Amino acid sequence: MKKIRVNPCGPEALSLSTPTISKMSAFPISILHQERLPSTGCLVIPGRLDFEFLQSFEKIFSGRQITWLVEENALYAPSVRSYLEKSGSGAMFSAADAAPAQAGSQLKAYLANGGVLIFVPGRTTSRKGSACHISTAHLKTLCAFKLPTLPIAADCPRESSLSIERKSALPLVTFSVGHLIPEGKITLPAFQQALFEANEEAYSSRSFLKGSLAAALVKGLKKHGSKHQILDGSDDSELSFGKVLAAAIVLSKFIKAETDKPRVAIVLPPGKAGLIANLAVLFAGKTPVNLNFTAGHEAIKSCIHQADVDRFITADPFVRKVSSFPWPPNRDLIFIERVLPTLKKKIIQWAILSKILPASLIIFLLDLNKRCGDQEATLLFTSGSSGEPKGVVLSHRNVLANICQFGSRLDLPNGSSILGCLPLFHSFGCTVTLWFPVIEGIDLVTYPSPLETKRLAELIALHQVNIFLSTPTFLRGYMKRIDPGQFASLKLVVTGAEKLPQSLANAFEEKFGIRPQEGYGLTETSPATNVNLPDLEAEADSITLPSSRQGSVGQLLPGIAIRITDPASDKPVPLDQQGIIWLKGPNVFKGYLGNPQKSAEVLTDDWFRTGDVGRLDDDGFLYIEGRISRFSKIAGEMVPHETVEAAIIKVLGLDSEAERRIAVVGIPDEQKGEAILLLSTVAGPTLEQDCIDLRYKLLEEGLSSLWCPKRIVPVREIPILASGKLDIKSCETLAKQNS
Repeated sequence: MKKIRVNPCGPEALSLSTPTISKMSAFPISILHQERLPSTGCLVIPGRLDFEFLQSFEKIFSGRQITWLVEENALYAPSVRSYLEKSGSGAMFSAADAAPAQAGSQLKAYLANGGVLIFVPGRTTSRKGSACHISTAHLKTLCAFKLPTLPIAADCPRESSLSIERKSALPLVTFSVGHLIPEGKITLPAFQQALFEANEEAYSSRSFLKGSLAAALVKGLKKHGSKHQILDGSDDSELSFGKVLAAAIVLSKFIKAETDKPRVAIVLPPGKAGLIANLAVLFAGKTPVNLNFTAGHEAIKSCIHQADVDRFITADPFVRKVSSFPWPPNRDLIFIERVLPTLKKKIIQWAILSKILPASLIIFLLDLNKRCGDQEATLLFTSGSSGEPKGVVLSHRNVLANICQFGSRLDLPNGSSILGCLPLFHSFGCTVTLWFPVIEGIDLVTYPSPLETKRLAELIALHQVNIFLSTPTFLRGYMKRIDPGQFASLKLVVTGAEKLPQSLANAFEEKFGIRPQEGYGLTETSPATNVNLPDLEAEADSITLPSSRQGSVGQLLPGIAIRITDPASDKPVPLDQQGIIWLKGPNVFKGYLGNPQKSAEVLTDDWFRTGDVGRLDDDGFLYIEGRISRFSKIAGEMVPHETVEAAIIKVLGLDSEAERRIAVVGIPDEQKGEAILLLSTVAGPTLEQDCIDLRYKLLEEGLSSLWCPKRIVPVREIPILASGKLDIKSCETLAKQNS
């Protein structure tokens, strides 16, 4: 058998002995979906198989002939090799084999009479919580064997848990048996999809997901109270988490007395007031609703009506600064800077009590476990970039899951600090720079606006900030007038909300010595689902799996599954083919507020239709090709607006790091269904000739004539939302006005 060793001999081969079934080690494990175990023989590929788990697999397949399958060049820990040598029969293959299908036909003999061939991955260096700890080269060969294949996911709560969880009480591992993939259908994308789905089931079984966000925040504030703080850049004040806890508890009692409504609106920027207000509303047993004060009047009124709120927490200076906001009567406003001084004595009392009392008693006294799990925790509204704002109800389960998913993947060292300047009505500003630092114990440096780059750079340097989250639009502001030395402390810069141009990433890295990493998320997913991270340092005795890939939005966070469907037919397609992205996980919301019709359009059996078009590569990196709303169907062909925009920027020689100068919009066309219209701030006086010239330049670049703009519309500026995203709705309005 070419490069397949069955019953091998020699110093590096697995020695054979009579198969034995060892007793289980004394550690807690959990096994999900054992009913999926086939009675027929199969190749078993676990996403992860550490030494401690080997005996578990003997128990899972107790009474069946087990053959351990290893790759001849893989690196194994001495303990693993020793175990395999003592436990039974073994077979060896080479990932470099030129004829894997032939090798697979010979390996099929091990599947006779219900036998199982279990692949044992070698040592790898990978990110915590990764669903797959196997190199792509090995996976490709295993799939090319064309054997009936059973994926088994291994979720390890103890190594990727919240800082407030008691690790000794958690399972060491939860195994989830996936669905058997028939030999005729096994491919790398099919295996990836099945493993992600099994991993999602394992992750979603974690007990902390049944808990309360408010209770978790109390535990975080209590645990990290004296060691961590919020540093408010608007007035250079510092407030320990312990003092924040006391102020929030007292304010919560005030809020309870003020309104019987289940939700309370908050109109505040990032800062100590915004943090205390959000905590207080949760501690009052109510839902915080952070309103987008940059939206239009009609959108804001719609949000207020949908949320059914009668009290608004804000501050005097902010009311004066945002005078355009449709403020309700003063009787409905709770001015936080007026209220807190009147409660000073009670805050001092609670500051003392919260130091003495255990977190469990504080949680009991505030009755915080009453609202938990799938119940509503916070309400955010979509930006309305492509229509009326929709209320996204995020549950305690959703938010807790995403904090753990994001935090465990980052795996930040002690003493880390994060800059919070994204608006609190922005999903990243809410979860990642509000709840995440409090629960995980990270210093939070805040500033009210993401636009004041000079001041933000000063704060990064002053407080030695390590983590900076932004959008490409806001990132462009740092390319001028900022001293590179001010960013010396940064270890991670992550962008989201819109596509990160590689030219901007290159320019930022060249200037500041750190490359921005692109991530991905949506309000409906709490929000983070993917993130690129700097590659881990290679270790001599293991294969280092990649953590980043240019042009992608990164790998899936732990516990998230993915499917791809054809945009036209909605039928499933392989993960490596372009189509509509569907996501599933404990961080995915259950539906829009009071809008079952819109909810049904995007949710099917807990799978969320993102509306984005993309694909997954062999290493599990997700590529976003654009939103389905930013595609035009022209003569039966799907035309991505963002690809057309990138080509136009190139041929016109526009600066991709500067503010947006163009936007592509689809308009109705009688002959071809749709046509491309270009909004431009750089249009010349002869629009018709400009359009002809642009068409020739695009054709020379290899663009199809169907993709070229039919008309150019001059505009004063391209509409942009406060988050930095393109305001699609306003762009379409401009297009209609000029059609």
